[in-house]
Amino acid sequence: MNGDSPVDRADLRARVTKALDVILARQRSRLDGISHELSPIADALSDFVLDSGKRLRPAFGYWGWRGAGGEDSDEIVAAVAALEWLQACALIHDDVMDSSDTRRGAPAVHRRFASLHRTESWRGNAETFGQSAAILLGDLCLIWADETYNTSGMPAEALLRGQPVYDEMRTELMAGQYLDLLEQALGGSSTERAMRVATYKSAKYTIERPLHLGAALAGAPPSLVASYSAYGLPLGEAFQLRDDVLGVFGDPSCTGKPAGDDLREGKRTVLVSLTLERANSRQTALVRRHLGDPHLSPAGIDALREVIEETGALGRTEQLISERVDRSLAALALADIDAEAREVLRELAVAATARRL
Repeated sequence: MNGDSPVDRADLRARVTKALDVILARQRSRLDGISHELSPIADALSDFVLDSGKRLRPAFGYWGWRGAGGEDSDEIVAAVAALEWLQACALIHDDVMDSSDTRRGAPAVHRRFASLHRTESWRGNAETFGQSAAILLGDLCLIWADETYNTSGMPAEALLRGQPVYDEMRTELMAGQYLDLLEQALGGSSTERAMRVATYKSAKYTIERPLHLGAALAGAPPSLVASYSAYGLPLGEAFQLRDDVLGVFGDPSCTGKPAGDDLREGKRTVLVSLTLERANSRQTALVRRHLGDPHLSPAGIDALREVIEETGALGRTEQLISERVDRSLAALALADIDAEAREVLRELAVAATARRL
């Protein structure tokens, strides 16, 4: 099979989706064998995983492999497809923790199962049922991530080389999720702490660790792993900072979530921390009064946006994004990888951070 070129990323996305479809068909058969009542699980995960997603993490894993000298194959595509199940686990659980209503333009998984409970007129509390079901579905995605990785067809010695990276990535993700939860509970306003959350909750498992996984599978030397960190970590931080901006100023038709949803959820992002660090007493009082209000009105969202812009927090966040992208691309230029992988990784850097409002 011929290798991808910079214009073939859509083909890689399609191949990752096909690999996920194979796993889901296997799991659907397994669930049906237990009980037909489990079909809503397979349906929900099919809609959530197969019908949406940018496939960024598999792309970075794949090109981490290619940049380390690995050749294209269906087996490496299947191995990195595991990262989509990990992403699904994180998003489903994150939506439960944040009480989010939507994800990717559709009801969040816990809302979907709460609606099922109400439609069927089952006993008990619909919201509790929905949350419990979503926790279980997220756990299933984590299990299926392992299965996808281990049954990819990659050589056993390659999978063993990748396992420590895969383990560390999952631990960092869960640690970052807890730190995010903790910051909201503490009402944190430290930019340094907010950046730590961004690094571990998103940056590392989105870009740096997938690159490391591809490198480990290919048996890359430590020097290349270090180059991938120099490129991937600042880019991952820029990716999350862009998400922070979109969570406040983004177009719902592009983000798949209601406008200002991060403000209703009380997210203690770098954008919010910078705002509080720079705000005067009036502005601080306004932010603390509205941030985290689940019933925040459009007028309240506009008021918070105005403060974020007035304090210069939005401009500073944009500057932080640019600085990190520049640092990432400078590191990429020095990396000892072939020209094709370098070009695709450069394009992926733009795709990950230049998303429009």
